[in-house]
Amino acid sequence: MATNKRVFTLRLSDEVFDKIGALATREHRSMTNYIEYVLLKHINDIEAEQGEIKEENDR
Repeated sequence: MATNKRVFTLRLSDEVFDKIGALATREHRSMTNYIEYVLLKHINDIEAEQGEIKEENDR
């Protein structure tokens, strides 16, 4: 099945990597899914406070 998600490399220290792994396990998520979940939650929180974030092409 095709996806419209982009792939990129993320470099993390061992400590951060291990902590994200522990949190993902607690939430019964993969690390990738957990990172996406946290980022989307953060974006939603910022937009609730400051309004919609415009993409570069929308400016």
